[in-house]
Amino acid sequence: MSKVDRYAVMGNPIGHSKSPQIHSLFARQTGQDLEYSKQQVEEGHFSSAVQDFFIQGKGLNITVPFKQEAWLQAQQLSERARLAGAVNTLWINQAGELVGDNTDGAGLVTDLVKNQKVALTGKRLLLLGAGGAARGVIQPLLAEKPVELVIANRTQARAQELQKMFTGKGAIEALPYDQLSGPFDVIINATSASLQGDVPPLPKGLVTRQTTCYDMMYGAEPTAFNLWAERQGAKACIDGLGMLVEQAAEAFFCWRGVRPDTQPVLQVLRTELAGN
Repeated sequence: MSKVDRYAVMGNPIGHSKSPQIHSLFARQTGQDLEYSKQQVEEGHFSSAVQDFFIQGKGLNITVPFKQEAWLQAQQLSERARLAGAVNTLWINQAGELVGDNTDGAGLVTDLVKNQKVALTGKRLLLLGAGGAARGVIQPLLAEKPVELVIANRTQARAQELQKMFTGKGAIEALPYDQLSGPFDVIINATSASLQGDVPPLPKGLVTRQTTCYDMMYGAEPTAFNLWAERQGAKACIDGLGMLVEQAAEAFFCWRGVRPDTQPVLQVLRTELAGN
């Protein structure tokens, strides 16, 4: 009897992860024979955990706080992972090398453009935050050729650092929150402020009735950022559940060469979140 291909997600904490459910639904839908688990890794033990897993395992997803470590450990990086400075998907290629990719940005862009029908080309985009979440999505956003991508962060130096990294990839600018001037077509919140029920200190005039606001965070209730966006009169307020499912689908494609239909899976998760 042949062994089932093993996949997992590693992080700390990991109990809340929906990845096993998402990938199991993908596998059932596409007729792929695999099992997917979650593994909590203690800090300082990530490298050995990855080595142990790949003795028999086929692929890993990596979440907080190990995406930068995964980037360092990968022997080969996709272009988008190299630019992101972070890896969320690992596998071994035919040459026996550990390959790292970052599917976060692709997940965000697919959710915005394909699922939500939000145009990015020729539009003015604002990205809030300059941490790992922001860094992972800049290159895929610039690839959509917006007229401008503005990065705003509490610490101006971090936003400027990202601007320098992606100079030459598209029209990109770094500004502190208090120097922002609108309006913007799309505002993306990549800060973790929503988890604390907070919103970055944003000036008025950024949002019009044509503005789409997108929070990478999600929950059963609207996030603090999306509640703020609603009060500003935004055209649409979207949470990050679609990004979660789309980045997982991209990872599944990297591993299996099959692209699952994300809509039924998204529907299952959305229903569960609503408590139905």
